[in-house]
Amino acid sequence: MEEFGSKDIASIAIKTALTKSRNEENELKQQMLKLGVHCCAIDFGGEFISSVNKMVERSVVGAKREGLIESTHLEEGAIAGATREALAQLMNKAIGLNVGGKIGIARFNEHLAVCIFCGIGLLHLNEVAIGLGHRVV
Repeated sequence: MEEFGSKDIASIAIKTALTKSRNEENELKQQMLKLGVHCCAIDFGGEFISSVNKMVERSVVGAKREGLIESTHLEEGAIAGATREALAQLMNKAIGLNVGGKIGIARFNEHLAVCIFCGIGLLHLNEVAIGLGHRVV
């Protein structure tokens, strides 16, 4: 089995967040699982400030549901922390505006990465941004 480091897992989290459909997402998940990497994606949308808690919660729930983490304070906290780090990178652009996109999460052994890929704006006048967080569990 191949070994993956933090940059590799971050790259897989980004690829997961960039998938265009559930089929593409499932294909990527199957490919990565053969290499021992677990990944999942979660859709989100809404006004940024009021959506922050939902995005963190959805990341934790999605990661548990897909088997990336166990129900422990350590692992749930790692997902929540990496998600908040990714959100912090988007905050200056997103405060007061609507956001919508996908959260990609990847894990290999102790490496855990969360990528948030989103459109930010009003109506059709969108900016595009990526936030990325990493934790070691």
